[in-house]
Amino acid sequence: MIKIIEIKNLEQAAAIFRKIGVDAYGIGAMIPKTINLNVLLEKQSCKIANIIKQEMLSLGGDAAVARGSVACSVPTTDVLIMGTIKQLSSLAKKIEKQPFGLNIIAQNIMETIGNVVQKEFILKTSRREIVLDRQTKVMGILNVTPDSFSDGGLFYAQEKAIERGLQMAEEGADMIDIGGESTRPGSRSVPVDVELKRIVPVIKGLIKKIKIPLSVDTKKARVAEQAMEAGAEIINDISALNGDRNMADTVRRKRAALVLMHMKGQPGNMQKGNLEYDNLMGEIADYLKKSAQKAIKAGVKKEAIVVDPGIGFGKTMQDNYKILKNLSELKSLGMPIMIGTSRKSFIGKITGEEPQERIEGTAATVTAAIMSGCHIIRVHDVAAMKKVAAVTDAMMNAERVLT
Repeated sequence: MIKIIEIKNLEQAAAIFRKIGVDAYGIGAMIPKTINLNVLLEKQSCKIANIIKQEMLSLGGDAAVARGSVACSVPTTDVLIMGTIKQLSSLAKKIEKQPFGLNIIAQNIMETIGNVVQKEFILKTSRREIVLDRQTKVMGILNVTPDSFSDGGLFYAQEKAIERGLQMAEEGADMIDIGGESTRPGSRSVPVDVELKRIVPVIKGLIKKIKIPLSVDTKKARVAEQAMEAGAEIINDISALNGDRNMADTVRRKRAALVLMHMKGQPGNMQKGNLEYDNLMGEIADYLKKSAQKAIKAGVKKEAIVVDPGIGFGKTMQDNYKILKNLSELKSLGMPIMIGTSRKSFIGKITGEEPQERIEGTAATVTAAIMSGCHIIRVHDVAAMKKVAAVTDAMMNAERVLT
């Protein structure tokens, strides 16, 4: 009987080899040959493109280049390198000492390979280390605002907000994200003192009663600082450090973990401006990489950073679904991925339902995100999504049965 085996990661490949009975040396030698990667290099000179093309062909792989690149009749060309991890590693070794910038390309290829195969992360906060591995973490959303799109200010009162936070902890939330400013499309920013008045009492009320980490959804450095002094240990900055020039330094001083999210525009206008992307995932990855570099330059540790592609923030409905389908491309950044699809309008446009009725649609997006490599899901319906994540994790870890 002939079977087609789809191998999605190195661990699965190793499990299959062990079941076959391959010796340890053979497993180590063959694993890098089981995973294929497609690596895109943009706007390269014809000289570089032709060298990479020939080297990959010699290794049994290939590289797609523009038609006129061989005769150098075009100024530049994108280069799509196609091969196994083994072939790409060999390419990097062959070009690492060559001129024309090929040494930098070699370094980038090796870094990308390392990032793609990395499965586990240790997220460091001011109070603990959070293991992000086979078990997807669930972040509960606690909106302490009068104009939230999803719950209409249901938990605006401090007592109700604290009660809801405790409930989410009981339902299995691994962390809780508290927001004092709505970021729904068309919303306006609120003053610092208003945001602090909303969230600080809630943080203080929860920190005494639960042990899971608290996150604060803010783009203001003063809010972040006082929130951390009250007990929060994660800052979820939708502006990715572009909203307040003091945010990076504040996060560094307080040793908080930091979530960087991609957003095109501002909440007030993000769905009204130019929503076109030449390369959706490429632009998101570049934006997040630059924000992470900005944080690291300011002294924030890479181990404290999480990236979020920003579903619904300056994207069309089609863009949001494309992000979910291609989320694994963000693995190249080498940082854990968080995603927030919960109850959002791109789900309602398919199901025709109001926010609180979108639980099944949210479940589908959560499953897709986890299967594409997401580490943290940010959700309203903690109890239900905890179960969805557990079942999806079981599917993703099924190859362990073969060991």
